[in-house]
Amino acid sequence: MHPILIDLGFFQVPSYGVLVATGVLLGLLTLKRRADRAGLDGTRLVDVGLWLVIWALVGAKGLLVLVELPRYLRDPGELIGLVRAGGVFLGGFAAAVVAGVALFRRYRLPVLATMDVFVPSVALGQAIGRVGCLLAGCCWGSRCDLPWAVTYTDPVAAANVGTPLHIPLHPYPAYEALFNFVVFLGLELLYRRRPAPGRVFATYLLVYGGGRFLLEWARGDAARGFVLGGALSTSQLIAVLMVILGAALHLWIARRRQP
Repeated sequence: MHPILIDLGFFQVPSYGVLVATGVLLGLLTLKRRADRAGLDGTRLVDVGLWLVIWALVGAKGLLVLVELPRYLRDPGELIGLVRAGGVFLGGFAAAVVAGVALFRRYRLPVLATMDVFVPSVALGQAIGRVGCLLAGCCWGSRCDLPWAVTYTDPVAAANVGTPLHIPLHPYPAYEALFNFVVFLGLELLYRRRPAPGRVFATYLLVYGGGRFLLEWARGDAARGFVLGGALSTSQLIAVLMVILGAALHLWIARRRQP
């Protein structure tokens, strides 16, 4: 793949950083358009979105440190690498949700309705960011003998994130990029039907959580950490919690609407 998008010798532009920045930008643009159409202050939500991006980065890197704590305890100098590392998305998502609830309340925004405005853009940003993962060689898949397997050959990827070279692997980032884009389209369609507040957010939790749990079986990197004696990855455990929370939120909304 191409971990370095532009290499001038004295200056390099990483593919991952460019794609993540593109995902954030397009996510914020679609967020503003959706918010304005919903009668909310799109500019204010973009400002809040920027804060949530910062909290997401903190949460993603924080969970990465937790799942790889022995490594960082052995060599604290490895913490410097967090500047370049993307982190664990689900850790970032959890941090952004908590920060989002606090910020929405502070600015007197309806929490569930505002969550509904945000999550389609989150899925779009994820889709684009995963293309960055594919180019960078991170979040690689397990061994694969299928025709669409990918084989990394760039030594820069191996040096940066430990990507295994010259081995056919599942293109996990491509799987999730496609999945997230489909989720984005589905959430957009659902949002336009104007469901009860919270339905879009709850659907994202259910669909993404369930899909992420299944897709994790195709991953091969160990950066996610494992729980329950290695039976599940940390991301799978969080995905299960997302599904439970999404189902519970759907039930709560249905019962609240009953006469």
